[in-house]
Amino acid sequence: MKKLAAISLVLAMTAASLAGCGSTANTAAPAESEAAETPAATTEETTDTAADTVTADGKVYNIGICQLVQHEALDAATQGFQDALTKLLGEENVKFDLQNASGDSATCATIVNQFVSSDVDLILANATAPLQAAAAATNEIPILGTSVTDYATALSIDDWTGVTGTNISGTSDLAPLDEQAAMLQELFPDAKNVGLLYCTAEANSQYQVDTVQAALEKLGYTCTQYGFSDSNDLSSVATTAADASDVLYVPTDNTVANNTELVNNICEPKKVPIIAGEEGICSGCGVATLSIDYYDLGVATGKMAVQVLKGEANISEMPIEYAPQFTKEYDADRCEALGITVPDDYVAIGADEEEASDDDAAKDETSEEETTEEAE
Repeated sequence: MKKLAAISLVLAMTAASLAGCGSTANTAAPAESEAAETPAATTEETTDTAADTVTADGKVYNIGICQLVQHEALDAATQGFQDALTKLLGEENVKFDLQNASGDSATCATIVNQFVSSDVDLILANATAPLQAAAAATNEIPILGTSVTDYATALSIDDWTGVTGTNISGTSDLAPLDEQAAMLQELFPDAKNVGLLYCTAEANSQYQVDTVQAALEKLGYTCTQYGFSDSNDLSSVATTAADASDVLYVPTDNTVANNTELVNNICEPKKVPIIAGEEGICSGCGVATLSIDYYDLGVATGKMAVQVLKGEANISEMPIEYAPQFTKEYDADRCEALGITVPDDYVAIGADEEEASDDDAAKDETSEEETTEEAE
């Protein structure tokens, strides 16, 4: 009996042990299943690379974004950057700290210094002033710029090779400046005096007006630069420029971009047309532009960020990337008001959105008709 009792006890203990192991295995199995399902669900919306990131390290990347000021172009670039990272890394694997400097260079420095103190994984510098502030703040944390026209000018690099050789790379919004000058000639061949309106605090605005002025003077125009220090003297300088010019040229200047209504209220009543450096400025106060898609530029920057964060690329060796295509655009209402006829190869700003809206309306109407027919 004692032996039988002992055997029974051993069997009972063994059964309990096996039951415990079984319980652990059953608990772990669903967890592993959930982990496997998470990247699978993400993969449907992203790429295989994104799935690898989610399953391989599970790291949450902290990204500091310093945007110089809020306006259409910079907002689009930031959105494209965030959308690309969210798509490629998974929403749960990336956190953004988006800060707006309200057009102030000193505020840019404060923002990026906070990013450095927080030891973020990467800094996005949206526009030249944030890029310069970030470059001064750290030589270790990777920095990607976007909406920056010329990196050599922004970073004072004399022997430019297309890469910075430092912890900085990014994308450029530089449109062919000689083609912008040619656009002005195409639309205003009889004009004589061209004013170039820009903010002197923005290094890349200076670069653009210098380059465009040289191109325009080769075409026979008399050019005068009208620089303002900040938004406080923009009104008076713009008034002087409009009074003295047949046509104005405005580069991808962030201060003007943030004050297009002011500029338009000065220039349109005087019937002085503006050739703008990008679509947002053109829609606010210009008649035509040779522009890029800033959202796509932000997406391209986001793809570069993923390569840097995952260790797939050395940022010091990454060439600055440029927009792949440019579009001749015009503001239809303003051109009509000023009596300007544009060639057939120009696209009206907002035409794509209107076409998409019309298509959606047509689809809705078709759907309603089909529903009505089914009901009958």
